[in-house]
Amino acid sequence: MKMDKITHHLDDRLLMAYAAGTLPEGFNLVVATHISLCDECRARLGEFEAVGGQVLEWGDTVALADTSLEQTLARICGDAPAGDDRKTMPQRSSVFPAPLRDYVGGDADAVHWRAVGGGVRQAILPTSNEATVRLLHIPAGAAVPDHGHRGTELTLVLQGAFRDEEDRFARGDIEIADEEVQHTPVAEAGEDCICLAATDAPLRFRALIPRLAQPFLRI
Repeated sequence: MKMDKITHHLDDRLLMAYAAGTLPEGFNLVVATHISLCDECRARLGEFEAVGGQVLEWGDTVALADTSLEQTLARICGDAPAGDDRKTMPQRSSVFPAPLRDYVGGDADAVHWRAVGGGVRQAILPTSNEATVRLLHIPAGAAVPDHGHRGTELTLVLQGAFRDEEDRFARGDIEIADEEVQHTPVAEAGEDCICLAATDAPLRFRALIPRLAQPFLRI
């Protein structure tokens, strides 16, 4: 798997929320997958976790029940959130890094894609209702319809690359878009682009057809 140099990283706000465990499940999966590819963000996350640990040490202590340890271990083993393997190193021979591969149950060939028009395919992953997360497969040279955002969208490139009006994003890069961003992502020629994207609000499309299809495609 060809690796471009990662130039677009997570911001401190997202890393701190991830370290604190306060992100929606969909965002948590995107952040965990990026961290598994990005040495820089993984190191910054470690710093935030160290600060959080120090804050806990300064806090007041409370008495615990005798069975607290057993109950905590049972929850960790049985209900650990998917995509939360923060120490996993990248698996560069696969399209999907380990957190996403564990979540999907395989690599890109295990995904059940659904056509959404213009050659673009998607697969919505089951997560909590706080955010929607999907895999997008965009043919080389194809464009995603022009759109804006009603909230936050995190888009992580897993294969190929895309460009929009602002910049270029290749494997490992993450684009953080908010209400001020209006763009038309276009996959670069030569290789299909696969992305993992999470949103906490519906997109804002200018064209009529994408707006009509939006409720059925859940975007």
